Amino acid sequence: MNIKYTWRIIVGAILVLPLLNSCKKYLDVVPDSIATIENAFTMRKEAEKYLFTCYSYMPATGNPSANPGITSGDELSLIYPFVASALQPPPYHIARGFQNVVDPYANYWDGTQQGKKLFLGLRDCNIFLENIHKVPDINTDDRRRWIAEVKFLKAYYHFYLLRNYGPIPLIKENLPLEASNEAVRVYRDPVDSCFAYIVQLMDEAKDDLPVTITNETDELGRITKPICLAIKAKILVTAASPLFNGNADYSSYIDNRGIKLFNTTKDDTKWAKAAEACKEAVDLCHEVGLKLFIFKPDALATPLAPETVTQMSLRSAVTEKWNSEIIWANTNSMSNPLQILNIPRGLDPAQAGNTAPRGQMAPPLKMAELFYTKNGLPISEDRTWDYTGRYGLRTALNSERFNIEEGYTTAALHFDRENRFYANIAFDGGKWYGYGIPDDTKSITLKAKKGQASSAQVNFSYSTTGYWVKKLVNYQNIIGANSTLTIRDYPWPEVRLADLYLLYAEALNEKDGPTADALSWINLVRTRAAIPSVETAWTTYAKNPAAYQTKDGLRKIIHQERLIELAFEGHRFYDLRRWKEAMSVLNQPITGWDLEQATPEAYYRVRPIYTMTFSLKDYFWPIRENNLTVNRNLLQSPGW
Repeated sequence: MNIKYTWRIIVGAILVLPLLNSCKKYLDVVPDSIATIENAFTMRKEAEKYLFTCYSYMPATGNPSANPGITSGDELSLIYPFVASALQPPPYHIARGFQNVVDPYANYWDGTQQGKKLFLGLRDCNIFLENIHKVPDINTDDRRRWIAEVKFLKAYYHFYLLRNYGPIPLIKENLPLEASNEAVRVYRDPVDSCFAYIVQLMDEAKDDLPVTITNETDELGRITKPICLAIKAKILVTAASPLFNGNADYSSYIDNRGIKLFNTTKDDTKWAKAAEACKEAVDLCHEVGLKLFIFKPDALATPLAPETVTQMSLRSAVTEKWNSEIIWANTNSMSNPLQILNIPRGLDPAQAGNTAPRGQMAPPLKMAELFYTKNGLPISEDRTWDYTGRYGLRTALNSERFNIEEGYTTAALHFDRENRFYANIAFDGGKWYGYGIPDDTKSITLKAKKGQASSAQVNFSYSTTGYWVKKLVNYQNIIGANSTLTIRDYPWPEVRLADLYLLYAEALNEKDGPTADALSWINLVRTRAAIPSVETAWTTYAKNPAAYQTKDGLRKIIHQERLIELAFEGHRFYDLRRWKEAMSVLNQPITGWDLEQATPEAYYRVRPIYTMTFSLKDYFWPIRENNLTVNRNLLQSPGW
């Protein structure tokens, strides 16, 4: 008999696949392989394997097919209708408005459609915690550390489910073999109870985790105290945000016991707790030497231009593994496939026949418009920037040669933008530093109009919008002859310091308004991007110079700062939801340029691709309807 299957039933009616009557009969049988669990904890070596089993459920966030944050939102347009060899990620069906109750996409509740089996992961975490005390040949410090790691993972898996499904059943311990049918019929727990339990686990874990990893060869990627505190800060910011804090939309979300699953009264003290957690995390990160990454090029025959250095700092903060800014990198999810999907086919004209780059992940026009002007302001807010003429044409000058090829005609939208625009997004006429060319005066120019090397020449390998994501591609990759593509891999960054700084700024502003302290954390991120401080930018160049001086005004600035700094890293989808801004932002058209045209005048015409749909029910995903048939105590997510 398969013990894994048996224990899936024992965990309860969360996954419940067989009907309850047959389930009870099945549980009357003692599994033949029950000793398997006992053997797993007879020696340190075997127990360590079980520890790594607990880690194995980490969502593959660097995989666009498995990370809803990357492909369920509006940051990327993919080839659709699908063709053979094109990326076909289940989460993209959510972006297209096809989420459903029969076989939900990105199903982390049951572990289907590219979702990990997180409730099974919680079961294994509980098994570990119940049995680790039995291991005889492990010292006290290691035992405490391993317990802390698993408590963190248990908290994180609960949080991942909570963000996607709202109230969830808390799996505090596994049900016994003799559990009754009624005990198996679990309920969703109220949102506040979910957050409280998750934070409790984090607090129990933090002090037994190492502050740094000393055995880097074998242990990088394992949980440390800075990781724990940073994720706790993110959890508490999420708990304080409008989706979970005083959300009256779910006033009727009540189970059959009469228990309300949402507290609809806003609690401002949650922002104070979030700010305190952010400060604790920031202080420890600084104590262990973490800092915003600054690119320092090796000795080159030709020094790099200042804008190139800044852009490389921004790109490498993500793609340079284990750099000074990374708080947590997910070694369960490496970037190789993601990079291939972001490299345009024909990027290097000398290797135009290379079929390895796929270049299918296409930012829509709205993402190109998101980034600031060179003055550090939204393009509609900068009174020195021609917003109404942004779709017109302009030819690059010599002074602009490090961002756009001199003499090349492209959209006016691409000129006089901040460094994060050029570091994140590749476009027709734009320069792309790297690929074995150390001289930025000779950087590759991407050319994408009809008939050019990176145009839509193959139906499974092109950008649907005329834009590509440069940010996620390591500059040391090499496009060789034929199908040779050398990728410099990196583990996916779950949390980096810039993310934490902006969470801290957000919590401070929501707690106390636009204080100097709140502004200082935003300005650290802006300084690295080589744009003016918030105060200088708005006072000097803005149409509304006092915008940053109110809580509402600074909130809007912080939100856009996060969307820019963390673009294409899987955060936007969840931020828009927790801010309750998704219904306005994710119902806008996805647009790009007219790819079938060869001249600038014809190519730079806005072309609609599709219109996203996002309604109130989309804030929380449905659970599979079969689960509700088996367990009548489970409520379906609102609106489904």
